[in-house]
Amino acid sequence: MFTFPILAVRKVIARGIEDAAANGGFRNPYYGTRPGEGELPGLWLVGDEGVYIMSNGRLVDGQKPLVVFAEQCHPKGDIDWWDYKRRHFGADDGIEFIDAKRLTPLFDRNVGATHLNVQLTEAEIALSLISR
Repeated sequence: MFTFPILAVRKVIARGIEDAAANGGFRNPYYGTRPGEGELPGLWLVGDEGVYIMSNGRLVDGQKPLVVFAEQCHPKGDIDWWDYKRRHFGADDGIEFIDAKRLTPLFDRNVGATHLNVQLTEAEIALSLISR
């Protein structure tokens, strides 16, 4: 399971929308192997050096996306990040697109929630909210 503050998730989505408006749309998270898929407001859940969410709007040369690491899996703060990533995301690097249409209504209905939990299985991405 990976945990992200809801405020940070909202900022990542907003940044993707801003970048898309300024730079001509959304990036394809699947590097063109699935044209048009995932080119919507949302975010990317990325497993690489740690696990993080990333804004998905198109960028100009030199511009960087907004990145927020999972509380459990930051390579600069968690000594066990590699084991945690491998156990809960898999050993290979990967990207999963999460549509803003799944997240924003969930946040809006649960105004007391502070964090988003993301759990991956072989077949799905399960989302839940917690309050701290």
